Order: sequence, then structure tokens, then C-alpha cells
Amino acid sequence: MAFYAPIEINVREDAGIHVFDVHGRLTIGDSSEQLTMALQSVLQGGARKVVVMLDGVPQIDSSGISSLVRMSIALGRENGKMHLVCKAGRVRDALTVTRLVEAIPTFDSEALALKAFA
Repeated sequence: MAFYAPIEINVREDAGIHVFDVHGRLTIGDSSEQLTMALQSVLQGGARKVVVMLDGVPQIDSSGISSLVRMSIALGRENGKMHLVCKAGRVRDALTVTRLVEAIPTFDSEALALKAFA
């Protein structure tokens, strides 16, 4: 039986934009729930611009994708916006196949994601 380390989420603020550095598998169970709770927390704290860094995520499943969609919708209801940062690979492929890259702006770098809020 394989054991996978829990997800690690570090949140920092850059000029009013909350940046989530996510490391670990974003799959069904605790990891997806942790991300949802972290995003809800900053939303309740008044955040309206969020960047989720997925370069440290080796795998994402439908539960992880669902967490991202729910929070993007929640931000939209509050006149906020979410951007994703994801390099080429398995996770970017999953986001492309599910067409999430069309629903949530997805960038190759943090700098591009931050600049798109300007």
C-alpha cells in the first residue's frame, strides 16, 4: 500500500493578491478539503484576487478539479477572480482535458498570473 504525504499549502500576499503555493497530490480526501478550506478562509477574510500555484502538484483528480471550480465560482460571486499557474505535464494535461483552462485563466508563470490582474 502506498503512502502519500499530506498536501502542503503556503499562502502569501503580494500587492493584495493571495498566492497559494500548493505542494502534494491534489486528490480525493484530505488534500482537496484542505485546499477548499484554505481558499474559503482567505475569501472570508476579504481576498478577491487569488493565484493558485500548481507547479508543486504531481497529480490532480476530479475532486481537486472540483475544489478549484467551486472556489472560482465563490470568488466570482464576490466579484473576485482566480488564476492558476501550471507548467506543462500531467496536471496541465488534466486541466486541459477537462477544459478548466478555458474557465479559469491558467498561466505558465506566477509573474504572468499576477500581471493579468493589473
